[in-house]
Amino acid sequence: MQGHAMSVLGLTCAEEDVYRYFLRHPRTPAHEIHGVFSFGEERATRAISRLRDLGLLHGDDESTWATEPCVAVPRLVEERLEAMHRTMRQLTNPWPLLRSLQRDRQEPQLSGTAGGAGATLRRLEDLREVRAHIDELAFSVQEEVLVAEPYDTLSPENIAHGRPIDVRCLRRGVRIRNLVRTSALEDPATLSYLRELHDDGAQIRVADELSELMLVYDRHTALLPIDLHDTARGALRIEESTLVGSVISLFERLWAAATDFAKLTAPGAGQITLLSEAQQRVLIFMCTVSKDEVGAQRAGMSLRTYRRHIADLLRMLDAGNRAQAALTARERGWV
Repeated sequence: MQGHAMSVLGLTCAEEDVYRYFLRHPRTPAHEIHGVFSFGEERATRAISRLRDLGLLHGDDESTWATEPCVAVPRLVEERLEAMHRTMRQLTNPWPLLRSLQRDRQEPQLSGTAGGAGATLRRLEDLREVRAHIDELAFSVQEEVLVAEPYDTLSPENIAHGRPIDVRCLRRGVRIRNLVRTSALEDPATLSYLRELHDDGAQIRVADELSELMLVYDRHTALLPIDLHDTARGALRIEESTLVGSVISLFERLWAAATDFAKLTAPGAGQITLLSEAQQRVLIFMCTVSKDEVGAQRAGMSLRTYRRHIADLLRMLDAGNRAQAALTARERGWV
């Protein structure tokens, strides 16, 4: 027998052998093939029955012949492709199955909240569990992810974990809006990763004041740290609509006040682009006003925030004091 090349078209080895036999011996009584093959009478009978159902054999038990290959092969290809398309449609819309399985899954509930199917708050105290939930939500999200990351730098581990998740979402057409700190732009690895995300289609804005860490998926599910100052303690997964709505409102306020990432990092704009509008105001008053209280008032911010910006500027200018920072800023044309 020849190699079973028709398996790709959905035929078993026995079915292909029987089809080829009737191509070579047309008008043969079907019962005469039972002794021809080593796989026995029962398998031969099943093969003949299925080939008739597929329209590849014609006639009756006294006279059977095979459909011409130029008709049979395209027919099998068309049916196989249609079956593959049905499978692909099911795979690209797994959400009904996913929701059905999630309803059957028993989740540990936050102490003090209602249990059962109506519970909407979960406490995730293991970082591996937190990442598993992030992976799950990133897979099931269909429209939008809101991200606020109050970090000065992203570790190589965080970047390696986040990159494939973000890229997969963006390629599926999911919108990502990402809020980061201005100081994050000072770290080369973090800045490079943010540029990569932006180039792939993510919307990124930069905020001077950002202390909130949050993830929101499809405006339905939010992840917040249990302790903002110690994220290793885990996260809360929130699906209660009022609480999620409050998180979204906070994000939108921060987003509206933030500066577009592309504006701050435009090629050829020079180092001054790394300064936010607030930092540029503070730099001007730092160079022209002697008292911090007056500078803070003119900059329209609290004294504490004003002094924090000055500390950031000293670090960015690699200056040991304000006089040196002012001199370096003038030399660079920042003021």
